[in-house]
Amino acid sequence: MNINVSDREIQKYVEYVKEKIQDREHFAYVYTFGCQQNEADSEKIRGILRSMSYSITDEPSRADVIIINTCAVRRLAELKALSMLGNFKEYKRENPDLIVAVAGCMAAEEHIVDQLKKSFHYVNFTIEPGMIHKIPELVSGALDKTGRSFIYNTGNVNVTEGVEPIRQFSHKAWVSIMHGCNNFCSYCIVPYVRGRERSRKSADVIAECKSLVEKGYKDITLLGQNVNSYRDDMDFSALLDNIASIEGDFLIRFMTSHPKDVPDSLIEVMAKHRDKIAPHFHLPLQSGSDRILKLMNRTYNLEKYMVTVKKLREAMPDISLTSDIIVGFPGESDEDFEDTMKALVDIRFDMVYSFIYSKREGTRAAKMPDEIDKKVKTARMNRLLSVQTEISHRINDKYLGKTERVLVDAVEERDGKTVYTARNSANKLVHFTGGEAKIGEFVNVKIIRTGAFDLFAEI
Repeated sequence: MNINVSDREIQKYVEYVKEKIQDREHFAYVYTFGCQQNEADSEKIRGILRSMSYSITDEPSRADVIIINTCAVRRLAELKALSMLGNFKEYKRENPDLIVAVAGCMAAEEHIVDQLKKSFHYVNFTIEPGMIHKIPELVSGALDKTGRSFIYNTGNVNVTEGVEPIRQFSHKAWVSIMHGCNNFCSYCIVPYVRGRERSRKSADVIAECKSLVEKGYKDITLLGQNVNSYRDDMDFSALLDNIASIEGDFLIRFMTSHPKDVPDSLIEVMAKHRDKIAPHFHLPLQSGSDRILKLMNRTYNLEKYMVTVKKLREAMPDISLTSDIIVGFPGESDEDFEDTMKALVDIRFDMVYSFIYSKREGTRAAKMPDEIDKKVKTARMNRLLSVQTEISHRINDKYLGKTERVLVDAVEERDGKTVYTARNSANKLVHFTGGEAKIGEFVNVKIIRTGAFDLFAEI
């Protein structure tokens, strides 16, 4: 269900809060854990808070409202969020009127919400990802001290529209095109906390992208838990084609993709719009073992995955391929891990994001016997990282001496030199010196040195 914040019921609470806090300037602080989707959600949350006349601050100590937007993909992310939340207890003691809230994926986990109810008494409300349009109502209730509120397990999978987000950057933007996931990989909590797949209206997505280009944004990343499962009056290939047809000098990226959803039409659109669509594809493999892939419920085998890789490279020989790998999944044998290592060497990814398996309560994998010793998992991870680092470095060596068009992201002084940080179309991090450049502009640089994870250049 698409819910617009201009709805009269929502605006009633927005106006009420604005009236309640008109005595002075009030501040709101939003901190984000997790993926780019969470970053995009936080930009909307900040936009909602601003609509109620809150000024956004980077200092939690001066905030009147604190919202932590959380991640539940791994246990470590949850522990970090809870630790940060613990630090706000002192702020609440000093300012009893402070509103503290938890949003995001953790706020959709029943056992976490129970913990917040019992052990974090200063938390005013929690709100699951599909209900952020309720923030004005919840802030209103907190201001009136009507009691604590915990919104989770509602079964609602809403898409909030009509928010003017407060974006983190002025030259690159996240654009969520869909939410949720229908895949139910056995290790993943996302379908349980984000709900089923639901796509935004294509007209809304295209209009947002066109507006961003008109405002001067140069880098637009389309987001979804399973971005290429997008479905409205057109599929993802057609949507991408429409966005790439917008006039202007900009680059389109997208993530994250599921290997089962890479039709030939998507590859054709990418090849057709090489000037607009970044030649980079993030395609999570997770394991090179067919047995483990089946236990993970990934719905493909290595052979099918390799076919997709071959098609991508035939259509775009210079494409950058990145992936995710899970090490130590329950029951992963030495042979299974060797299959993963062989796949790593055969495919030769530009970069891999690798993780040691983290048990997630409520998933099927959490009930599987996990007999793998921690030392074995760590040894496997270290070996994988060592091999992949060498592969990444060798792939990056092909850029040596080449001229690359990059988008400047940041600038800083290092050892008396002005050093710019940028990314090329293949999503490679590039540090360069010489000449003058501005954040948010494209410049041409010559690669003079390579590393496994960075390229070094000069204008």
